[in-house]
Amino acid sequence: MLANLGDFDRMRATFQWRLPARYNMAIHACDSWATRDPHRPALFVPKGADFEPVSYGHIATASNRLAHALAAHGIARGDRVAILLPQGIEVLVTHLAVYKLGAIAVPLASAFGVEALTYRLEDSGAKALVCDATGLAKLETRPEALELIVSVDGADTGVEDFSTLLAKGSPKPLAIDSGPDDPALMIYTSGTTGAPKGALHGHRVLIGHVAGLEFTHDAMPHPGDRMWTPSDWAWAGGLLNTLLSSLALGVPVVVQPPGKFDPEAAFRLLRTAGVRNVFIPPTALKMMRGVTDPRGRFGFDLRTVGTAGEALGAETFEWGRQALGVAVNEFYGQTECNYVIGSNAKPGIARAGATGKPLPGHDVHVVRPDGTPCNIGEMGQIAVRAPDPVMFLRYWNQPEATQRKFLGDLLLTGDLARLDEDGYVHFQGRDDDVITSAGYRIGPSEIEDCLLRHPAVQIAAVVGKPDPLRTEIVKAVLVLRPGVKPSPELAADIQTFVRTRLAAYEYPREIVFMDELPLTSTGKVIRRLLRDQT
Repeated sequence: MLANLGDFDRMRATFQWRLPARYNMAIHACDSWATRDPHRPALFVPKGADFEPVSYGHIATASNRLAHALAAHGIARGDRVAILLPQGIEVLVTHLAVYKLGAIAVPLASAFGVEALTYRLEDSGAKALVCDATGLAKLETRPEALELIVSVDGADTGVEDFSTLLAKGSPKPLAIDSGPDDPALMIYTSGTTGAPKGALHGHRVLIGHVAGLEFTHDAMPHPGDRMWTPSDWAWAGGLLNTLLSSLALGVPVVVQPPGKFDPEAAFRLLRTAGVRNVFIPPTALKMMRGVTDPRGRFGFDLRTVGTAGEALGAETFEWGRQALGVAVNEFYGQTECNYVIGSNAKPGIARAGATGKPLPGHDVHVVRPDGTPCNIGEMGQIAVRAPDPVMFLRYWNQPEATQRKFLGDLLLTGDLARLDEDGYVHFQGRDDDVITSAGYRIGPSEIEDCLLRHPAVQIAAVVGKPDPLRTEIVKAVLVLRPGVKPSPELAADIQTFVRTRLAAYEYPREIVFMDELPLTSTGKVIRRLLRDQT
């Protein structure tokens, strides 16, 4: 769709979506390639110290088998199938099988605890759950609607074995007649600002993400491209920004080995697995900043780097260019409407500290509460005009919340930004995250970026703390670099560092040091928990 990135403005002016009348995500992401080139690698999975390929043909056949087996157990169009697994073949096979049936995949992060899992299973009314032994152990009570449980780690009482189920299914191709607006996928919001909501997407969501991936990754695919992300495939960043979109372009995806994210292990994987393209959230990139001379030590060779989820900041942007050897291309979206703003340094659509520009095919604005456009430099809310292929259909069983999400045909993201004179969008944070201090409205992103430039700071989060005089003061919660000890003297030095670089009202009047920040399963800082600790 975006094969030529040379004239960005012309591309934005002339781009049009061409949505087919009949469309299924599974065919786009896998079966079309399996028909043309069945031996083409789709995944590279860990095997000992190496990675071995798994072909599109193998994945397509396995997903056909699972689709037939699920159908035999009564799973049909519109039924919700929850998927609670770490990265691996079974995740992809299950997603494709669900799409082929016309059912709705409900990906659940493997990091979820008992309460988070139970809430989503009950709220979605999932009829089936595919999980492993770890996920099964978290299922303390079986929701009433849950009729079928399948484990990749073997059968148990009331639990089917994944491999046995697969063997029973026919390899005959199966894909229900579906259109781009038919429901296919329900991803729960991160829960950074309240109870998570199920955002229901149609099959068309993949078409919109493929175009975004092509832009971020320099007209992907190129010969030798191979994608990896440490992000859980249960959220939009891992599933749509990376897995399904890469596969739709014929680019194989490297499976992340199990275990907690480790920066040095991540750099080592880039070399061992021959990774050329990555999607790494900003928090993980900031953790990777603590590794000295990564290219010299690990010898990886990246072609493209994409990031999204929170503001990257100028400091991490510049670090990426030097340490990774390529520009970090940032993009923006949210669960309800993803991949609508982006940057790419190669055609010159990149600016340190800016998220990027509205991508071709997406009508994006920064607006006031009444929906009128903001002036240059004025803080407002990011809004996306409908229709848009990446825009969700609705919130699951929450019509009032769906209605509140829109102002006319504008989807209101709840995220604040400023537009500069060249059309770049500068992300400021969630509306809930903006700090009101002495009459000023302060976004946390610029302060966090400044804090990251201090040599002692590894990760930073800024929140407002209630204050009787100023309404709120700026409070910074910091994770220090390895080997750095917290002290009152260091806190004072950091305050001076910010005060001499930003406006006087922006410096953090209070600094708290922590070993780690509270994060959602998508790697975003849960700021409300930091505010609650004030």
